[in-house]
Amino acid sequence: MNKIIILSILLLNFFCSSAFSKNNLYEKIDLFGEVLENIKKDYVDDVDQSKIMDSAINGVLQSLDPYSAYMSPELFKEMQTDTRGEFGGLGIEIGMESGVVKVISPIDDTPAAKAGIKAGDYIVKIGKEQVQGKSLMEAVKLMRGPVGSAIDLTVRRKNIKKSLEFTITRKIIEIQSVSSEVKSKDKNLGYIRLKSFNENSDEQFLKSIKKFEKNPKIKGYVLDLRNNPGGLLTQAINITDFFLDDGEIVSTKGRNVSETRKFFARKGDETKGKPIVVLINNGSASASEIFAGALKDHKRAIILGENSYGKGSVQSIIPLRNGGGMRLTISKYYLPSGKSISEVGVTPDILVEEDGDDFKINSKKDNQLNYAIKLFNS
Repeated sequence: MNKIIILSILLLNFFCSSAFSKNNLYEKIDLFGEVLENIKKDYVDDVDQSKIMDSAINGVLQSLDPYSAYMSPELFKEMQTDTRGEFGGLGIEIGMESGVVKVISPIDDTPAAKAGIKAGDYIVKIGKEQVQGKSLMEAVKLMRGPVGSAIDLTVRRKNIKKSLEFTITRKIIEIQSVSSEVKSKDKNLGYIRLKSFNENSDEQFLKSIKKFEKNPKIKGYVLDLRNNPGGLLTQAINITDFFLDDGEIVSTKGRNVSETRKFFARKGDETKGKPIVVLINNGSASASEIFAGALKDHKRAIILGENSYGKGSVQSIIPLRNGGGMRLTISKYYLPSGKSISEVGVTPDILVEEDGDDFKINSKKDNQLNYAIKLFNS
């Protein structure tokens, strides 16, 4: 009898709580309608109610995280259109932070990188348009344009008081994701630069390793993932697997069972256990962080450079009934240690910051790469 009474009380509490939740939600919806009515009736200027609703929807999504966003039907259609040969880009991966566009990473040999845009820069103005208040997708649209046309960007950079002005000419962005060469004065280090995780990055990467493995002088590897904004999860798993014999590489966890998965390495280290140094910086994001984090957790590599970006989430593009679409975060990445990458990133084993304004990756003044080479020769 007591059990029945307790169960009845629990059920009553559940339904009361559920009813309260619904009532609270309906009150908020009524409040939102009241706000819209007051704007329509009393705001100093005439406003487009449709645009206000779009902004409200986008506000809801962007309150979740920097990567969820709403696309109007016009913007969604434009984003899906194949514009190769007509529209060009700048070569940067971007996100939102505090209502401003933040550069996740400038991609090597693209207009943005050549102009001097850096990871962590805040884009506050695109042409004559202020970025504050715009959605991520609106900012992307402003930066796109005909190949050969120029755009002005106003940027704020950490530790620099004045804003910086850049004029960048748009180009079609084609990325050769893997490059490699022999390093050190003894010609005994394999240096592989991975710029992004594209569809065939694993094939290119493995080809570089096999070429180096034929050279009896090669005693170790420097793997450079600086300013690599990420890409395909499958590629991150495949490339990480080249250096591991077993163990977990990464897991994804979401609310839906289908988004909760674990990925493991298969037997076979392509480098036969040779020592590895992985270079990362603030522009190393997403798939780059999976790669660096997994090798760090398995104690397979020394991670050198600066803390990575901290983008450890997966977004899905969901079409909406009005012809628009939304980007929604559906799961997060977790390293073998169980740690989340989101907003934390991967911490290097050896902290070496970029040295000076004239710093350039894989140049004589690349102090991070020089430090890595010295580790092998010390």
